[in-house]
Amino acid sequence: MAATAVLAEDLQRFLDHLAVERRLAARTVAMYGQALLWLQASAAAQQVALQTAQPHHIRGWVAQLRTRGLGPRSIAITLAAWRGLYRWWGRQAVVAVNPVDGIRPPKAAKPLPKALSVEQAVALAAHETQSPSPTRETPALVARDHAIAELLYGCGLRVAEVTGLDLRGGDLAAGWIDLDDAMAHVLGKGSKRRSVPVGGPAVEALRDWLALRPSLAGLDEPALFVSRLGSRLTANQLRNRLQAQAVQAGLPTRVHPHMLRHSFASHVLQSSGDLRAVQELLGHASISTTQRYTQLDFQHLAKAYDAAHPRAKRR
Repeated sequence: MAATAVLAEDLQRFLDHLAVERRLAARTVAMYGQALLWLQASAAAQQVALQTAQPHHIRGWVAQLRTRGLGPRSIAITLAAWRGLYRWWGRQAVVAVNPVDGIRPPKAAKPLPKALSVEQAVALAAHETQSPSPTRETPALVARDHAIAELLYGCGLRVAEVTGLDLRGGDLAAGWIDLDDAMAHVLGKGSKRRSVPVGGPAVEALRDWLALRPSLAGLDEPALFVSRLGSRLTANQLRNRLQAQAVQAGLPTRVHPHMLRHSFASHVLQSSGDLRAVQELLGHASISTTQRYTQLDFQHLAKAYDAAHPRAKRR
């Protein structure tokens, strides 16, 4: 398509309608404009009038975009622009049917969950921020962050499950930890409760935090983990603190809480091979969700093979 290509007048009117009447964002209008240029060029190449285009034409033009290397998301945006044009023409009685209706973009491949190596995850969970520090860390904050990292990796909990933990259990508590039994009782997605074992390092870290928690939390505060001001720790506060810990621990990648949950699942699966057990520990309603971690496990095995087997290296 030539760089100097311009939209036909009727296509430009639709684009103006999106910008002025629909008030779409400038970036969206620009993407739709590019999509309309593709549509115009594709129809011209086959000498097809856009007003008479049929579904098989649309499918063929989408296939051409795929051969050019356009990704699923870009094709989805393109189809949305084309569908909107024909819908607009339909309201003006220019076309009787919308040839784009029912045509779906190719499915985008779901990215694998990102997980840390065992060494990286252990380094982060075991890391304790040095105090004092330029950010005015207190022993209580250091102990709290250490306990949270141990729980995220040691139990595979979600962020909401960690921030929802209360100091004491009961029917009204979203979740709590029984240190005597070394079990975390949490309220997961769909308001489903589950119990997860808590490892020794996490239990020890929690006891250290509980000894210092009164220096931050008021007597009436039910939350297990509280902020510097004494109120329940928020998900964003937890994410920011964990990322700072990862930097201090020397991890080479940006770390978010769900990455530790992925690491927990991947590492348990690597060691046990028990997919059903991992499903229960994570609280997945469907085994298909947990099966994504088998691909991570295969990647781990492939790397181990490439590193160790004398016939693995390809020349």
